[in-house]
Amino acid sequence: MIPCEYFVKDFGLKSLRNPKIARYPGKLILPQWLGARSGRHLPSLFLITISRVTLGEALKSAIQSLTAAGVPSPRLNAELLLMFTLACDRAHLYGHPERELTKEEQTRYSETLAERSTGIPTQYITGHQEFWGMDLIVTPAVLVPRPETEHVVEKVVARAKDKTVRALSTAGAIAIVDVGTGSGCIALALAKELPQAEIQATDISAAALEIARANAARHQLDDRIHFSRSDLLTDIDEAPFDFVVSNPPYVGEAEEDQVQLEVRKFEPRAAVFAGPTGIEVIARLIPQAFEKLKPGGSVVIEISGTISSHVRELLSDWKNVEITKDLQGIARVAAAERP
Repeated sequence: MIPCEYFVKDFGLKSLRNPKIARYPGKLILPQWLGARSGRHLPSLFLITISRVTLGEALKSAIQSLTAAGVPSPRLNAELLLMFTLACDRAHLYGHPERELTKEEQTRYSETLAERSTGIPTQYITGHQEFWGMDLIVTPAVLVPRPETEHVVEKVVARAKDKTVRALSTAGAIAIVDVGTGSGCIALALAKELPQAEIQATDISAAALEIARANAARHQLDDRIHFSRSDLLTDIDEAPFDFVVSNPPYVGEAEEDQVQLEVRKFEPRAAVFAGPTGIEVIARLIPQAFEKLKPGGSVVIEISGTISSHVRELLSDWKNVEITKDLQGIARVAAAERP
């Protein structure tokens, strides 16, 4: 592709550049059209292409490319990657469709689209994901926070604000432990919503804890959350808690073919797959939670519809068992009280 401004200048047709190029943005221009008015004729087989690309054109092309590559939600992905490339918001994308991308911006955008087309999650490309109104740092060391997990936060907040639950804590502060914190999304959201809560967050991965601590510091919540490395609750001595909260691995290895490519190939496997059936980690966590909770304390766990009946069985000795569905009608959160 040859930029028209350089081509025209090289052939002594500078005077024709503006009217011709302005009239045919993004089109192919036959050299004869330029040569006829200048008294010069250029090779008839030589075509000039306009290399300038507007923001609107780039977005439209990206959506088509991601659709062809089978990327889910191609428009959303194209928008997020373009906002990342230009360091702008969505309002700017649609408010200035005529804005031209520089060559460097075109190159960077093309590179991010190529990465996304291979299955790499957009969040790992940009290094960011929003959760509960907070911009979080994410890397391949942690699971990408998802909107469904906000149902876990909602359930804990609702129960924590109940007078009966508040009365359990003689010190007046509700004690919460977030098991398998990953990016720290649940712990940070709870710290934001429950300013009087004492929160611990654990993970077996040192790399994940590093990201969680960075997110806590970024949102000035690092003095509210104590992070520690632990295999579920086995290394936690502090007790008892009012809440044990977790988004544990709950996908069975038998379901692997049904999981999106970007999840099974790029997100941390230990944070996604629990074992052959998907219930293995939760089956370990529930009895540990029973031991760490105060009487009347709650366990709140993210689950899937595939294992909801098994989780209910594991909670058969608990009180007030609830299975809450997400916006798609899929069982998403299991909650219960310790007798």
